[in-house]
Amino acid sequence: MSNRNHILCFLAAFCVVGCALIVGCGRVDRSNQVVIWEQMDPRERDLLEKHIAEFRVAHPEFDHIRISRTNYNTEDLRTQFQTAAMAMGGPNLVYGPSDQVGPFVIMDLILPLDELLRPEELARFDPSGLPTLEGHVWGVPDQVGNHLTLVANLAHVDTIPDDAEVWFEQLKRLTVDNDGDGRPDVYGVVFDRVEPFFLVPWLGGYGGWVMDDEANPTLDTEAMAGALSFLKRLKDEGLMPRECDYQLADTLFKEGRAAYIVNGPWSWDGYRAGGVDIALAPLPMIPSTGLWPSPMTAAKCYSVNRYTNPASMDATLALLRWLVSPAVQADLARELAVLPGDLAVRADPTLVADPLLAASRRQIDKGRLMPIVAEMRAIWDAMRPAYQSCLSGDLTPEEAARNMQERALRLIADMRE
Repeated sequence: MSNRNHILCFLAAFCVVGCALIVGCGRVDRSNQVVIWEQMDPRERDLLEKHIAEFRVAHPEFDHIRISRTNYNTEDLRTQFQTAAMAMGGPNLVYGPSDQVGPFVIMDLILPLDELLRPEELARFDPSGLPTLEGHVWGVPDQVGNHLTLVANLAHVDTIPDDAEVWFEQLKRLTVDNDGDGRPDVYGVVFDRVEPFFLVPWLGGYGGWVMDDEANPTLDTEAMAGALSFLKRLKDEGLMPRECDYQLADTLFKEGRAAYIVNGPWSWDGYRAGGVDIALAPLPMIPSTGLWPSPMTAAKCYSVNRYTNPASMDATLALLRWLVSPAVQADLARELAVLPGDLAVRADPTLVADPLLAASRRQIDKGRLMPIVAEMRAIWDAMRPAYQSCLSGDLTPEEAARNMQERALRLIADMRE
């Protein structure tokens, strides 16, 4: 059996058992419906509703088509879609980060868009934003980046260092215990210390990466130990909370109780709307290596379910074209400060002049594309527990790196056997 078939069987095992438990998992007559399953933040969802309403006005020929959407977090979106589509059900369109495309392609759940859209339509997009596997394009983006960057609260920060050691010393000065109770009232920096997505930029800064060109994990390295050691210093020095998930980090920053947060474009508009005066900057260079941290970059894309009812396919493709149109992408860029996937929109002088977008581009230029192969899922799963255990002090950085590699090798071997 080929590696592709082994991976398909491995992924399918997680979906089939739960299929009967998911509402709408079986085939449903959706000849007069377009259903979107999406991974969006609240502001993005508001804009999606607005753009769907505009589509309604512009396309009265689809008045008989009911359009609906359902929101999921990233992991639930992937697993729910896999389960539903394997039972020949699920939504017409699925929207989320481009790394979900790899498993969907392996499982044959989405359609190649280069067979549905004209070449000139795809030529509008940044090639790095078009998830491509096996010679086909499987998604079209409304934004490119989905990357982490350094976000400063200008009420606390007057200058943003570009050297990580200088930044570290600044964080010490910015961490303040006003009432003397032994707990900082303002932390130097906050970020999600649960998900390894927030570790990866620093891995790049120490010269490492998550996999080689054959999708084999490359986690047990001096670079990984160096990245973990750097982040552990932030915790051990009290410059960030001892326990910190995404929600806590986001709340502390919004409340003005953190000078910096490491976060992505999905968050920036919310900070501005909440009255936080922010500035963006690339994560600071690691002086011992001379390298800049390299956050993973990716597009957020719409893909088409292979099992979309043929009677609703025209409406599905019309809505897809609308949601990635230049007008919609320009609106998203203005409202959310995200980088458009459409190259002509990206070159709009008003967007080029936006300081948040300009800073975002500087960080993207230092990033690396997120692999969209199925093995990436196993690598995330292998990194997560060891990353948490290292920052908690249960594993040394070297032990955590070794643990990640061993677990990743086991998980990938299971996929490939």
